[in-house]
Amino acid sequence: MHNNARSGYIDVGMGFAPASGAFPLGTWRDSAVNQNAQIRFQDFFTEDRYVLMKNDLYNYRLRRRAVDKVMRGENREWVLETGSGISPMVTGSKRILYSDLSFTAMQILRKNTPAGHFVVADTMNLPFKQGVFSHVVCSEVLEHLPEDRRALLEIHSVLKKAGLLVLTFPHRNFYFAMDDLYVGHYRRYELRRMLDLLAESGYSAKVVRKVLGPLEKITMLAVVYVISKLRGGHSGVSSGKRGWIRRHCLRVFRWVNSLYACLAWLDARMTPLALSTVLLIGAVKRADE
Repeated sequence: MHNNARSGYIDVGMGFAPASGAFPLGTWRDSAVNQNAQIRFQDFFTEDRYVLMKNDLYNYRLRRRAVDKVMRGENREWVLETGSGISPMVTGSKRILYSDLSFTAMQILRKNTPAGHFVVADTMNLPFKQGVFSHVVCSEVLEHLPEDRRALLEIHSVLKKAGLLVLTFPHRNFYFAMDDLYVGHYRRYELRRMLDLLAESGYSAKVVRKVLGPLEKITMLAVVYVISKLRGGHSGVSSGKRGWIRRHCLRVFRWVNSLYACLAWLDARMTPLALSTVLLIGAVKRADE
């Protein structure tokens, strides 16, 4: 790890530097990363079960599919995925920069992702100069931040003129429940409120799409309930038997999520936008900004 106090970033083992020829020169701005801020999901990242299962979850698959449809055909220069955690929405290019406040998450992502750059950074305090990225992906991030408008302004700053922000977020306040609290959500959003927030921050919304429907909410409530009951280990089960159970459970988990993703996709298609639990917005940085 390289900690550069002057430029305000933590490089996760990449030998990264502002003057690197592989990265746009002069990208970084002086801005301190708040290393003492509470790192959300840190406990999850240290659990093998979570790391193994996260990328197979049906809702992650559908969010990634939705983001890919919006990004498809775009002329990508440099892409920033902020708050990527261990499960990014976009992959397969050396011109992607992944950032998250969790150093552990960036270590895991770098280990499992063949291409890209990896930086520990706060979405509310991005350590980049203005107009660097042609695209920014921010999926299921704003609801975890105490200052969501500040984050949108930071993203606006690092986007090029007419650059594209692809955003997904939990929809409808009346869905707020224990699963939201469990994963650290400050809030859910009404569509009108999100559109106003984007307009106030210098964006023009071009695309609004449904991603998930009520089935996702019911499922996650059940999952969180079960996890909360099971949390605490497998007392009385030998480590060998535990490993055998884990391997077989993982195979079943992947198979079930593949099937369930189809059902959840159908549910989202049939559900009116007003009842969708997760929405995607593609918003462009206004030319007058």
